[in-house]
Amino acid sequence: MTYLPIAEHGLVGDLRTAALVGTDGRISWFCAPRFDSPSVFGALVDAEAGGDWELAPVCEVTARHQFYFPDTNILITRFLTEDGIVELQDFMPILRPHDDEHRQRLVRRVVNIRGHVRMRTRVRPRFDYGRDTPGVSEKDGRITFRGKELRLCLDSSVTLDTSGEDASAEFDVTAGDTELFVLEVLEDDTDRPPADAQDLFDATVGFWRDWLSRSSYTGRWREMVHRSALTLKLLTHEPSGAIVAAPTLGLPERIGGERNWDYRHVWLRDAGFSLYALLRLGFTDEAEAFVGWLTDRVSDDRDGDLGPLRVMYSIDGDADLTEHDLDHLEGYRGSRPVRIGNGAAEQLQLDVYGEVIDSIYLFDKYGKGISHASWASLCTMLDWLLENWDRPDHGIWETRSGQRNHTFSRLMSWVAVERMVRVARRRGLPADLTRWTSVRDEIYGQIQEQGWNEEIGAFVQHCEPGPGTALDASLLLMPMVKFCSPTDPRFLSTVERIGEELVLDSLVFRYDPEEAPDGLDGSEGTFSLCSFWWVEALTRAGRTDDARLALEKMFTYANHVGLYAEQIGLTGEQLGNFPQAFTHLSLISAALNLDRALDG
Repeated sequence: MTYLPIAEHGLVGDLRTAALVGTDGRISWFCAPRFDSPSVFGALVDAEAGGDWELAPVCEVTARHQFYFPDTNILITRFLTEDGIVELQDFMPILRPHDDEHRQRLVRRVVNIRGHVRMRTRVRPRFDYGRDTPGVSEKDGRITFRGKELRLCLDSSVTLDTSGEDASAEFDVTAGDTELFVLEVLEDDTDRPPADAQDLFDATVGFWRDWLSRSSYTGRWREMVHRSALTLKLLTHEPSGAIVAAPTLGLPERIGGERNWDYRHVWLRDAGFSLYALLRLGFTDEAEAFVGWLTDRVSDDRDGDLGPLRVMYSIDGDADLTEHDLDHLEGYRGSRPVRIGNGAAEQLQLDVYGEVIDSIYLFDKYGKGISHASWASLCTMLDWLLENWDRPDHGIWETRSGQRNHTFSRLMSWVAVERMVRVARRRGLPADLTRWTSVRDEIYGQIQEQGWNEEIGAFVQHCEPGPGTALDASLLLMPMVKFCSPTDPRFLSTVERIGEELVLDSLVFRYDPEEAPDGLDGSEGTFSLCSFWWVEALTRAGRTDDARLALEKMFTYANHVGLYAEQIGLTGEQLGNFPQAFTHLSLISAALNLDRALDG
């Protein structure tokens, strides 16, 4: 068995978990019942031991095409063969407004378009990241896969062979034929009858189109913006309101390297920016749900080393995400280790306070407004930050080389205080404005004095006396967060220097590891998030022609269904966890701001 390129996948989901479907018809990643549950199909990180679900023609396939059913997250894969054309429809049903007891199902429907095609399928679940091979049984045509802590039931219109550890079959489809497979996740022993596949399909189409109709975006790049919005929605855990950074773990930032992380958690930074993007498009319900989730996360541990917020949480809000290796897995194309949990959860990253408070400020301004409890939580955060903003931390890029005084962390600390001042003044809320504005101005002065390197003419990564020379793409956000004017000579000079040192065509590196060692071996690709930040920086600097060209070039790096992984490598391949929320939210922001600039 082989590994498809990361980009050769589409995503389906039910707002609780998600599955990756390859252009070869194979489901190679699916965790159940939640994003952060152990995998059921994990061939993405171990082709043999991980488990998968194959469904494809037996004969030679001359071409494969994959696309989304318009304005939905229903994935269509078409196989063109010498014997005919077959279409595979993959989706996870969402039946609202009448889905009070959600049933988690993977639905796969094979439709023959023309000719006579022989198909094969093999359902090969391996629970608990490949460590638990479930028992297989069949009764009255229903197949059950029973593991130590999970049970799957498969209803199929095709008779499957269950004599081994898997369920498999070969079957023929002729023009007009349809065959159906429905795999349901059951956490108890209750068996429920299967529903009509067409009803599930129609209801799911209705859900996604109704949701997307609430978008306020009517600009030039509707298809890419709406696909990004649909992807962000897929990465939302609806029961809790949490937004995960990506649905996968272990996908490498360099093939064969060690930069392989678990992204199935809620990074406050990513979720805060996601909130901003969804608000800009008019999706206030998601913003309200996340603000409620966030309010519950603020602890009373004001004197703790990490303060009242952590960098990331589980979907349930647990801050204990102990990182450890799954040594039995070989990793995607041999990229080990495969990690679950994330050690960065124990890092101090001061910038998260700015991203969180800024997103709630926007929610208060454009959404339904914050509650008394949310304001009290914000004040708890700010009280701690006022005493701790001047500490060294690990920074936005979660380096593992120790703590430094990061300029971006200072920048976002300034944002946190400045936005609290704005909300308090606009709403007349209780606040110690004298103290707040004094600290805000102190942070501003330190960035201008110690974060600026006069010799190279740029703001630099570390905010220290005698500043270093390392550039950092995160500082492209300075005018976006209102720290400076986009035409400020210092910012324009910083853009020029970043363009010379970190930008390759439209692709942008986060930083130069030789200038700023990050404590890890090997290199990484360009960071797609930063590439869209580059577009936005050019837009705000008045270079709209350059910005438009850079944006159009970035669109060529999306995969065939408009999805982006975390990074883009030297040859244009997608690298890192896939798809990544951070990249899609930055695409939305870049497109909206460029639209506005071009419209004058």
